[in-house]
Amino acid sequence: MTGQATAQADESRSAAGGRNPWLIAIVVSIATFMLVLDTSIANVALRNIAGSLAAGMDESTWIITTYLVANSVVIPISGWLAGVIGRKRYYMICVATFTLASLLCGLAPNLEMLILFRILQGLGGGGMAPSEQSILADTFPPEKRSQAFALYGIAVIVAPTVGPTIGGWLTDHFSWHWIFFINVPFGIMSLALVQWLLVEPDVLERERHERLKGGLKIDWVGFIFVVLALGSLEIFLDEGQRNDWFASGFITTFAVISAVSFLFLIPWEFRHRDPIVDMRLVFTRQFGTSFLVMLAVGAVLFSTTQILPQLQQTTFDYTATLSGLSMMPGGIAMLMLMPISGFASGFVQPKYLIMIGMSAVAVGLWHLTSLSPDAGFSYFTYARIFITVGLPFLFIPISTAAYVGLPPQKTNQASALINVARNIGGSVGVSLSNTVVAQNAQLHQSHLIGNTAQSSPVYQQMLRRMTDYFVAQGSPAVEAKVQAVGWIGQTIGRQATLLAYVDLFRYSAIATALLVPLALLLRSPKSSSSAK
Repeated sequence: MTGQATAQADESRSAAGGRNPWLIAIVVSIATFMLVLDTSIANVALRNIAGSLAAGMDESTWIITTYLVANSVVIPISGWLAGVIGRKRYYMICVATFTLASLLCGLAPNLEMLILFRILQGLGGGGMAPSEQSILADTFPPEKRSQAFALYGIAVIVAPTVGPTIGGWLTDHFSWHWIFFINVPFGIMSLALVQWLLVEPDVLERERHERLKGGLKIDWVGFIFVVLALGSLEIFLDEGQRNDWFASGFITTFAVISAVSFLFLIPWEFRHRDPIVDMRLVFTRQFGTSFLVMLAVGAVLFSTTQILPQLQQTTFDYTATLSGLSMMPGGIAMLMLMPISGFASGFVQPKYLIMIGMSAVAVGLWHLTSLSPDAGFSYFTYARIFITVGLPFLFIPISTAAYVGLPPQKTNQASALINVARNIGGSVGVSLSNTVVAQNAQLHQSHLIGNTAQSSPVYQQMLRRMTDYFVAQGSPAVEAKVQAVGWIGQTIGRQATLLAYVDLFRYSAIATALLVPLALLLRSPKSSSSAK
């Protein structure tokens, strides 16, 4: 196929309709920012929501879990849905559903209704990112996709960074309801601009009519397997640590359901003529490698975005707003590097940029192993910057490389699967991180408590010093000694937790470094084109 023919084919699938394609990239990024912002904001306000609705913390975690389950179920089938409903139409349905559900979440009178509306919000949000990436992949020619994904990536990567700050500020100064109300104007603006500026290409309409010519054939078996596999996996990962993993029959049941469903899903989708999820893509060299690297990027991005504020708030007594502010410079660093990464992608092969990005993230994580009890605000700020400088050189090249060599009609399915990778990676990363911290904290605490024997001179000296301190504060001698013992216990707990976080950062750095050579499996765009 000649270059001219390829350009014409790309133009025929463009959502720009003769307009400037960069305008389309900006429009689809609005809803993306709203979606990713909401995901990161909700975690910050969980305690406030639980208190306001008279619910326990364990109950309130289902506000997050149910959203993630609904999201994880819709994402893999969104490519098929876009092909059946029409990409623009399906995208607008998703944005409208998410916006309405956000309004209803803010108005929810009790926990049960809030969870119900969060499920609706997850169903709407799940189809947005795959549709947007498919629109970008079809609207921009291969040589300009990296720059387009750089613009789009600003919303995807920066939103989780500013989310905790915005969420903390809204919660501290207004109420938790506003973390949902803030989505409404973004959603309305997105719908208006999409309706006005985006077009549904004729070629996509013809493909849709061709697919529906013999009647709508739904892969119900594949759909059920997807729901059971990914929905159960999300519950297993999100609730596992809180329920002591396989010691809980509840968690074990979902783990078994997920594993069995995956075993049946893969061969079924391979054999099906019109699969609801095209699993064949994952087993190709180019897309499969991109899928695996995106799993790792999702794990690093989402786990560090959640773990660092969690560390600051539990061990260093930061407020939600302050911990969010310490993360913000990392977002600014990514904002500045996104255009550079997009520009570099036009000259450097994606696999080399990915290796550079992975190496930078590994070094940034290793820097956090120097964490000490007297670490200040600037330490966390620079630590976050060190991690985030590598992320733009991962997200953009992966998003670009994933579409290399793919037939144009596969972009919807590819977009859905690459988002599945990012979300599953994020869930696995957060879950493993919390498990490592919880288990290693217990190990370190057991070791530290061994140094507090009554016969220990160091322990007795500390006990006397703290007893004298509390006596000086006005406590009677007997009560002061009890307070001193309590203070020593709290200090041991804090130190054990801190050491557990250091372990986590060490493991993460090593795992990230080991993944660097994986990028070498990616083909360059030129070699893929010649191979075809």
